[in-house]
Amino acid sequence: MTSQPIGFLDSGVGGLTVVKEALKQLPNESIVFLGDQARLPYGPRPTEEVAHFVQQIAGFLLDQHIKALVLACNTATAAALPILQAKLSIPVVGVIDSGSQTAVKVSTGQHIGVIATEGTIKSHAYQKAISRLSPAVSIEGLACPDFVTMVEAGQYHDAKTAQVVADQLQYFKTHPVDTLILGCTHFPLLTDFIQQAMGPEVTLVDSGVETVSVIKQLLFDQQLLNMDHGTKTRQFYTTGDVGSFTAIAKDWLQLPQLNVKHVPVEQLMKYGDLPAKEPSNA
Repeated sequence: MTSQPIGFLDSGVGGLTVVKEALKQLPNESIVFLGDQARLPYGPRPTEEVAHFVQQIAGFLLDQHIKALVLACNTATAAALPILQAKLSIPVVGVIDSGSQTAVKVSTGQHIGVIATEGTIKSHAYQKAISRLSPAVSIEGLACPDFVTMVEAGQYHDAKTAQVVADQLQYFKTHPVDTLILGCTHFPLLTDFIQQAMGPEVTLVDSGVETVSVIKQLLFDQQLLNMDHGTKTRQFYTTGDVGSFTAIAKDWLQLPQLNVKHVPVEQLMKYGDLPAKEPSNA
C-alpha cells in the first residue's frame, strides 16, 4: 500500500500550491489531483452542496487507489472534512486546523487575520479552530472571492491584480493584525502582492504548507510512507479546460512533464455521496 498515491482535491487550481509543497516534503510519493474547475467557485455555494461535490470527487479518487486524501481547499475542508473522516478508513486531512495551529504559534500580538472565500468566512471554521487553541486571540475575517477568480484566470502576475489585492486588503489598515492566514489554497499564488499590501511586519501563514507536514506525519505513524526512490506518478485531472489548467500547473509546479486529463462533471456525479463506513468487528 505504501506505493499507492496520495489524493488531493480542490475546487480549481489553488490546491496545486499544496501539491507543490508535497513534491518538496514527500518526493517519493505518487500524487493524483483533481481540480473541479467546472463547478468553481465553491465559496458562494451552500455548505451541503459543497459537501456533495467533495464526496463525489473523493469517490473518484478512491477509484485511483489512493492511500490518503488531502482536502486542498479551505471551503471543502469546512464543509466536508468531518464527513469524510467518518466515512473513510484512510487518513483524511484538511487545511484549516494545521493553518490555525501555526498562526497561533507565530502570532506575536494575538491579532490574527484570515482571508478566504465567502463559504470559509461564513463557516467561522478558522475562528472556531483558533479560539479552541487560544481563546484570547482576536480574529478578523475577510472574504476575498476576487482573488480566486484572478488566479483561475492566470492573472497572478499582473499589475492590475496587485492593485486589486491592495485595495481589498485596505480593510486591515483599520483592523490591524500581526499574522494573516491565507485561508484559501489559491492565495499563495498571490503571496508577493499580499505581503506588499500587508507590510513586512505581518507574518503570512500558508495553511497548505502546514497541511503537508501533517499528512507526512500521519503516513509515517501508519507506516504508509513510500521509501522507494524509484518511479513516481503525478496524475492531474480537471473538470474544466485542460489547456488553462495545464498552463497554470506548469508555471507553478515547474514539472518538465505534466499529465492532465479531463473528467466530465457527469462522471463525478455518478459517485454520489460516500456510503457510511461499516462498523469494525474488532
